[in-house]
Amino acid sequence: MAIPVVDPDRYDQQLEAKRERIVRDFSRFAPPALEVYPSPPSHYRQRCEFRIWHQGDDLFYAMFEIQASEEDAENPKKRKKTVIRLDDYPVASRQINDLMPRLLDAIRDNDPLRRRLFQVEFLTTLSGEALVTLIYHRQLDDAWEAEARRLQERLGVMIIGRARKQRWVLERDHVWERLEVEGREFVYQQVENSFTQPNAQICRSMLAWARDVTRGSESADLVELYCGNGNFTVALAENFRRVLATEISRTSVASARQNLAANGIDNATVGRMSAEEFAAALRGEKGGRRVAEWALDDYAFSTVLVDPPRAGLDDASCRQLSGYSRIVYISCNPETLASNLERLTETHRITRFALFDQFPWTHHCECGVLLERRD
Repeated sequence: MAIPVVDPDRYDQQLEAKRERIVRDFSRFAPPALEVYPSPPSHYRQRCEFRIWHQGDDLFYAMFEIQASEEDAENPKKRKKTVIRLDDYPVASRQINDLMPRLLDAIRDNDPLRRRLFQVEFLTTLSGEALVTLIYHRQLDDAWEAEARRLQERLGVMIIGRARKQRWVLERDHVWERLEVEGREFVYQQVENSFTQPNAQICRSMLAWARDVTRGSESADLVELYCGNGNFTVALAENFRRVLATEISRTSVASARQNLAANGIDNATVGRMSAEEFAAALRGEKGGRRVAEWALDDYAFSTVLVDPPRAGLDDASCRQLSGYSRIVYISCNPETLASNLERLTETHRITRFALFDQFPWTHHCECGVLLERRD
């Protein structure tokens, strides 16, 4: 992994390079003009993790840069791993950068907190909450808890301790993020060690874009696959009569339900099921108690939203999507998105196309596509 080099003066150049690449790689689909949503050029990640490197009396945050010759790239044993010391990290939020030295100063001479500390994870929010997870290669005890509680009060954060078969939550295992989108505030529970959108400002842009492209469907229903913690579910519910969303992760499903309740949303349901199983249920090929409780025949789905992992969608899922009038596809991997669009554009045309710079200073791009059925 390469450590991103942050140079705010060159931000527009790196974003333009991404824009040109996406326009070039998707030109064969004849999409409309690409909508580009820039990130803050620095301090944009609300969550980060670092190894803790012990060197005599000193300790510091570290990441690893992996280098290998072209012929050795596929051989893990021949890759060279270089330790990179990090005294600050301009990719991370300003709150994380403020906490980094203060945390180390507090634990450097504190044996119960320092001994065999292996990794630190930070989870912060735009609204100012912070959760710090300390991960150890030893079992935690009462002495650790007493010092960790003092540290929690000193830093004004929440702390979790982790070790093998141990998870010690001192206060709570989540933060509450508050995102203002189109003049409305949405509240999200974000759980430690569970997926959340890392770039909160870009998340706001994605939510605003998704709300915009799905307007005019108040008498129809939305089906959502890979809903995570309800990030889009919460923001899109008012655009539809009803929403049915699914997710396979138990933690994410629990958070999604909490988020619906926290935002006063009563027209959305989140169920735990894989996207593949749910597609089979929609085709009438899978039954069971959960499917029966959803009463799928009562829905009039006009729109489907998918936010799949980097692997994209399989052929069966693409066939399932082709039955909807509108498809909103949020992609974290342009390569698998392009592959899926080969299939989806047989029945649908692209009417909106967006680039969200979720990860500045890397080659990664997040895209949003609205497809509408040709007939």
